[in-house]
Amino acid sequence: MKNVVLLAINAKYVHSSLAVWILSTAVKKYAQFSHNVNIIESTIRQQISEIADKVTASEPDIVGISTYIWNAGMLPGLLVRIRELLPDVFIVLGGPEASYNADYWIEQGADKVLKGEGEHSLPALLDELSVQKSNCETQNCDVSKPRSYRDTGDVSDTICPQQLADRSTPIDPYTEEYFKALNGRLAYIETSRGCPYNCAFCLSADSDVCFFPIEAAKTQLLKLSKSGAHTIKLVDRTFNCNADRAYELFEYIIGLDSTCCFHFEVAADLFDERTLTLLQSAPPGRIQLEAGLQSFYEPALKAATRQTDLQKAENNIRKLLENGNIHMHVDLIAGLPHETLTDFMESFDRAFSLRAHTLQLGFLKLIHGSELRKQADSLGINYASEPPYQIQSSPWLSSRDILTLKQTENALQHTCNKGRFLTTLEYVLQNAAMRPFMFFKELGKAAENHGTDLADYAAQIYEFCKKLPKIEEIKLVDCMVVDWLAMVKGKNMPSFMRTSDSRKKEVLEIAKRRLAHEIRRDEATILQNGQGIYVDSQNRNPVTGLYKVVSVCI
Repeated sequence: MKNVVLLAINAKYVHSSLAVWILSTAVKKYAQFSHNVNIIESTIRQQISEIADKVTASEPDIVGISTYIWNAGMLPGLLVRIRELLPDVFIVLGGPEASYNADYWIEQGADKVLKGEGEHSLPALLDELSVQKSNCETQNCDVSKPRSYRDTGDVSDTICPQQLADRSTPIDPYTEEYFKALNGRLAYIETSRGCPYNCAFCLSADSDVCFFPIEAAKTQLLKLSKSGAHTIKLVDRTFNCNADRAYELFEYIIGLDSTCCFHFEVAADLFDERTLTLLQSAPPGRIQLEAGLQSFYEPALKAATRQTDLQKAENNIRKLLENGNIHMHVDLIAGLPHETLTDFMESFDRAFSLRAHTLQLGFLKLIHGSELRKQADSLGINYASEPPYQIQSSPWLSSRDILTLKQTENALQHTCNKGRFLTTLEYVLQNAAMRPFMFFKELGKAAENHGTDLADYAAQIYEFCKKLPKIEEIKLVDCMVVDWLAMVKGKNMPSFMRTSDSRKKEVLEIAKRRLAHEIRRDEATILQNGQGIYVDSQNRNPVTGLYKVVSVCI
């Protein structure tokens, strides 16, 4: 028996790891020997010493670590620390960062890298190490140096024949132990694996798609819906690439007696009318869709071998947003080949016009194993040598352009993408005669937010916007007051929003009669235009997350 620690290092505490629980279950299912597996989940915000102490407290023979771009930067130091505390421990790495950069991780101190899917390769490795130890003990040889196991066969390749056969009966990791550890955090599930498309920036490009049995998927979705998790994210790379299957699972999820939100990554142009109609019937907040448009600039999409019917994607996104019941997330990638800053501005403005709840302005990452990383030198793309390998410049984007885009992304992220100041932005964009990209670019330069207090950030937005052409200061303040009440709970307004109108007491009395309970003084106010408003802090939109703001006549 081997004492094994499977370590996940998540980006945030609210995240959970699906991989380590699948692997743990796989060891129980496929290993020929009995192994004691202990799962440890940590985050990148924790100190290396703290994570290492958790690992070594279990006195493992073997430590397996899932590697991704968000945790790869801290792993070399963590491997050194674990080795200092446990000189004889056997360290095995898996996950995309290790799979496509195995030699580097062997140099950093890993004993073995398992490439690709690990459901069979990990149990096989544990069994092999058990046999090796047993043989050594029988022959009275030195078993104190497991690192001697390292040889030219350090990388176990992808899928074995048995795994291909077993894909039809996927592992169910959702045990009582899993749910206890989950404790209401974001939960993950895969109902298919692989992607039929060939995007040059993605590791899933042109991989065989395996659709797991749909009844098994439904059973797991039902379990998760009762787990206490608020959000369940399906990690299927293109969930709706099989229209009939997607329809059946959407229909099942919509019919669940649950308050969970289910998040899907989709290709917006693949939706048919039947599925669009079904999704419009979903309870508000039940469905969250993330559609990767990446760009509206055709030469960039062609260079990235990205195939999208852009007009159909636009039309479908607008239809999905019509009923206000689905949270819509749209992605763009800055830095694709051939797309200049001017070209990206056009993509941004066109994407913004869709009025999705989130417009993610991401940056090209030249990740190990992707086709664009292989082409980067010939294309003249410069990127960071450290994870997440983000673009630094290219023949089409200078380093100054990248800085401009980062400032734009900062403003977008801390306003629209967090559901903040939406009424204000609508008013300013309608009246200041500024293109959306130019507005966010200038706001990002004037008011960078790196942990800024919300009240201070609101004041910075106010100071920036009131100087714009055709913006009336009184209307601007009123919009910001409405936004403040809608987006926060229990926070005093910044001083520039406050009024001392004695009629506020009347608003509080009206709110008390209508709501059948008293509200706080800071949950009501008189606008600059003389109108009374209050917030119903018990009435929150499940799609936008905003509280209901009510107008009253006084």
